[in-house]
Amino acid sequence: MTRGRDPASAIQPARDTAPPEAGAAAPRGLAADVLAGLSGSPKRLSSKYFYDDRGSRLFERIMRLPSYYPTRVEAALLRRHARDLLGALDTGGSPIEMLELGSGDGRKTLALCRAWLKAGAELVYRPMDISAQALDQLSARMARQLPALAVHPLCGDYFQTWPIPSARRRQVALFLGSNLGNFTDEEARRFLRRVRAHLRRGDSLLLGLDLRKDPHTVRAAYDDPEGVTAAFNLNLLRRLNRELGMDFDLERFRHYASYCPLQGVARSFLVSQARQTVRSALLQREFHFGPGEFIYTEQSQKYERAGVEAMAADTGFELRAWFEDPALPYALVACHATG
Repeated sequence: MTRGRDPASAIQPARDTAPPEAGAAAPRGLAADVLAGLSGSPKRLSSKYFYDDRGSRLFERIMRLPSYYPTRVEAALLRRHARDLLGALDTGGSPIEMLELGSGDGRKTLALCRAWLKAGAELVYRPMDISAQALDQLSARMARQLPALAVHPLCGDYFQTWPIPSARRRQVALFLGSNLGNFTDEEARRFLRRVRAHLRRGDSLLLGLDLRKDPHTVRAAYDDPEGVTAAFNLNLLRRLNRELGMDFDLERFRHYASYCPLQGVARSFLVSQARQTVRSALLQREFHFGPGEFIYTEQSQKYERAGVEAMAADTGFELRAWFEDPALPYALVACHATG
């Protein structure tokens, strides 16, 4: 997620906000990904499958935890620098089509939309998410709190639903929540190149990125003393039990989080507490675990400005503005499409 864990954590984002009915067929992608991930070495499960109904509720609790800083710091930056961001994106007074990739329920974007409308911008907001339920909640919230805003949700994969740009509007793509950090460096560059391919020269991209900081602060965000993150991580196994007919014993796995200051990467794992075999009726496979063997479930890259500038230049963007929280380093980064 990166954690930036707004649930748009993969190039094909996945946020299932309601569990399937009992007996329903498991999603084909889930079955294939789990089979490949648990057959590999090391074993892996994609963080894009965290967000079933229970996982989404647990993540809502995580975002309210004192130790989990990204959500509140990003929201404060959006409120504080909304007008500055409008100027930095330099749309030349053209009407704006704002595309938010992985919008969720749109809570964090409300202040930005309000400030831009107040500044006189002609704005159309196109939230993009694979969750129809999240988009329905977003539409209802915007209708109540910002009825003057034109909202046109797009449900599905970002790159399959990306709207054809209007000649008179500048597109501004938002990818917030430090979700870029869920990718490896190579994956992040590939993702940004795909975004760039959908934008015209002079269109813009706004990123929310978590930055390197005190390792204790980072690690606490992924291993809270309340145990909510542990429950969130273990819930992934509960989902596989339900949807793939697996028999994970959640009492025999423990959440473990780490942060490497040298690489600037936070990682989450589920660690087997004993030698055990896990079976799947649907996959008709057995998966063997030794004591201490782990399943790698999540990564969250923390950035530095020089690296972000290089990544932007390498993917067809020019960094135009950088707004950073000095106390808990986190940045909003405005980029223009070039070339």
